[in-house]
Amino acid sequence: MAREHPELHEFLSGLRPGEVLSGTVAAVENFGVFVRLDKGPAHPVFPGVGFVTWPEVTWRHVDDLSEAVRTGERITGEFLQYDTWNMEARLSLRALQPDPFQAFADITTNGQELHGPVTKVVPFGVFVQIADGVEGLVPDVDLAVGDEVSVVVTEIDRERRRVVLASGRG
Repeated sequence: MAREHPELHEFLSGLRPGEVLSGTVAAVENFGVFVRLDKGPAHPVFPGVGFVTWPEVTWRHVDDLSEAVRTGERITGEFLQYDTWNMEARLSLRALQPDPFQAFADITTNGQELHGPVTKVVPFGVFVQIADGVEGLVPDVDLAVGDEVSVVVTEIDRERRRVVLASGRG
């Protein structure tokens, strides 16, 4: 495709990892977000030359990408790489956003008591929202989504980005 679209190839080849690009969300799909970049040529097939994979859209958990971005929205992302197969600029929106998990881990200690709503019930426990954009697992408890609970932090695993909780004192 590079031979058929030399202007696009030249543009994408000139981008450097870490470069900040702006544009408009052209389409939100279930596999990622197409971005019409402010600079550079149009894509011959896709709605935009920029593309953001699901994990690179936001640090927060979303069930649908339209919860995080909307078609027509102006965005700014960090260039990750040139996808030569699809002739796209792979972007990250979350690279330019503060990481809520790291911020939480910086100020929270084991044994600290927190409060929050149950957000999800799984066979091995429940997830509780303990900070904006941060959930932790309380193993082996019987609660329902929406229940407000007190929990105690028992483990913060920065590498695996997990927080383990125990039932609080009430």
